[in-house]
Amino acid sequence: MSYAYMFKYIIIGDTGVGKSCLLLQFTDKRFQPVHDLTIGVEFGARLVDIEDKQIKLQIWDTAGQEAFRSITRSYYRGAAGALLVYDITRRETFNHLTTWLDDARQHSSSNMVIILIGNKNDLVSRREVNAEEGEAFAREHGLIFMETSAKTASNVEEAFINTAKEIYGKIREGVFDISNEANGIKLGVQQSPSANSLSPTTKSFYQNTGCC
Repeated sequence: MSYAYMFKYIIIGDTGVGKSCLLLQFTDKRFQPVHDLTIGVEFGARLVDIEDKQIKLQIWDTAGQEAFRSITRSYYRGAAGALLVYDITRRETFNHLTTWLDDARQHSSSNMVIILIGNKNDLVSRREVNAEEGEAFAREHGLIFMETSAKTASNVEEAFINTAKEIYGKIREGVFDISNEANGIKLGVQQSPSANSLSPTTKSFYQNTGCC
């Protein structure tokens, strides 16, 4: 199926926070309670509609174990969006967020959109990290914040789509250089925008490439 853009996402965070379950819920609309540990990376994709444009999300789910950290780092390059996930029932996964965030910002584009996800909010009786702490961390570091449940699908759709909306907004503003696929954005065959909808930077790219 044709699409206007393809956005590359990466999902990061400690082992067992529900990264693979979030991906499966978003791409397949199902929850798998027992999931093998991710070895290296797993992949999923789905088309979404943002402002009447079909956008393909190419999502890379990474292993949380330290042993695979070097593999994970290679996937930061060329990512337009990242979901940084912790488990609200395990405080240590929240405590490790700074390390993950430092890693992400060191190895990715400075324009990468990062959303902080507090997963497993269906397990409120076991909560160790309250929502206010997640919001405060996100505010301090300039991140979007949302709590989700891969089990009940609560906010899963919104987490992936809100990230795409933020990326698309940056394209409209000319923040992303869409001529450089290292930014994690690829033009699709459907893309034929009107000049009036583009920023001066993006207009210049199309004029120079003879696209429009």
